[in-house]
Amino acid sequence: MFAAVAAHGHTYPLVPLAIASAQAGHDVVFAAGEPFLPTLRAAGLTARPAGISMREAFAGITPVPAEIGHVIGDVLARPMIADLTPLLAEFRPDAVIHDVATLGAPLAAQAHDIPALGHTFGRIFVDDISEAMLDAYSALAAERGLEPFPPSRVLDICPPSMQLKDFLEQVNRVPLRPVPWSQSGALVERTPGRPLVYLTLGTAYATAPVLRTAVDGLARLPVDVLVATGQVAGIGDVPPHVRVRPWVAQAAVLPHVDLVVHHGGSGTMLGTLAAGKPQLVLPQGADQFTNAEAVVEAGAGARLLPAELTSEAVTVNARALLSDVDAHAAARRLAEEIAALPSPRKVASRLPRLIESAGDEG
Repeated sequence: MFAAVAAHGHTYPLVPLAIASAQAGHDVVFAAGEPFLPTLRAAGLTARPAGISMREAFAGITPVPAEIGHVIGDVLARPMIADLTPLLAEFRPDAVIHDVATLGAPLAAQAHDIPALGHTFGRIFVDDISEAMLDAYSALAAERGLEPFPPSRVLDICPPSMQLKDFLEQVNRVPLRPVPWSQSGALVERTPGRPLVYLTLGTAYATAPVLRTAVDGLARLPVDVLVATGQVAGIGDVPPHVRVRPWVAQAAVLPHVDLVVHHGGSGTMLGTLAAGKPQLVLPQGADQFTNAEAVVEAGAGARLLPAELTSEAVTVNARALLSDVDAHAAARRLAEEIAALPSPRKVASRLPRLIESAGDEG
């Protein structure tokens, strides 16, 4: 059984392994948020509803670290436990593979003596939010007479050179290649001979003002621009070489672009790295700031913090990255590192042994 909270950045990273597991002959069921069930079923997976929406979980909260951490470690976890409990009784899975931020899943599994394997969604980060999240999770576990231990195995899709050092040293990792996956959407459009820049701020943090600022900065360059607006209703008129779409088939687009300008979400960051493309990161919240820092430290791109973000700064940084030989070389090296990681198909073939060893350690 796979399980993830109702967010693109937490559900989609698990889909390649779920598909590979089904293709390997394993019985697979994916417990996910209601909005994701049609997409998962269209991918050929058995999918059942579990958990509540992010909008419902975060309704009325003050966006400070303690509140955000409490939502992740408690508010989202409780309904996930409630919904997984009958599913575990119905399907009797040999293991639960869960997004590492889906904290209700390992507690539900532990209550049923089922091994749980974590699955990262990107680079692990430690900040005030994650510490508050772990406090809330520990309290919830104690309330239920359970242990808030981390999974005995964690399937890690972050390339080791960019992963948090403490995580690499302390956690029993199973390396897994990140494979970009997305539902169908607009395909790549470009003018022959012109660079193509892809702009997205993801599905959770996109706002019209930030998108507009980035569009205005990119529009000054002699490039084609493909913009994915996500849930943003509109950003106003744009010039002909800027194409605006509500949804883009990102996994299909990334190999064909010359630069990605984005918010620093883990899925977009890893997908861009896997495609070997440089990136300009405009972090807005959550893990996006540490992701942006990691990209810069790896030499694969640049970042503009909120206080630095102007259309002029976007123009300058995007122009520089398009011709930055070192950034392109660093991005290609990271793509090679990612390509060398075990594929979802290979890891799926090892799942019985991984599950058996996780059960022994549990």
